Amino acid sequence: MINSTTSASRALPNDPVGQTGQAVPKAYTPHPDRLSTQSAAVLRTALASQPEIRPEVVERAKALASDASYPSTATLRKVGSMILSAPDLSEDQS
Repeated sequence: MINSTTSASRALPNDPVGQTGQAVPKAYTPHPDRLSTQSAAVLRTALASQPEIRPEVVERAKALASDASYPSTATLRKVGSMILSAPDLSEDQS
């Protein structure tokens, strides 16, 4: 059985169009702007708890930099191909 996707709470009001055939305007109620900085505060706290230099990341970078096969030849070829096929934005395209 297929259920209806229209709920009673979403149904149109009884008289969406006034007697004159004009749409009935909704009353406008202004609301003050609201801004929550709670998420930003949580992010700042998490960032402050991280060390400025992470030794394990520095060691991994050193290991990759000393590896002659990193990045792989296939990766370099793919990146080179992408660069060559990209349009030269310094040229006039008009």
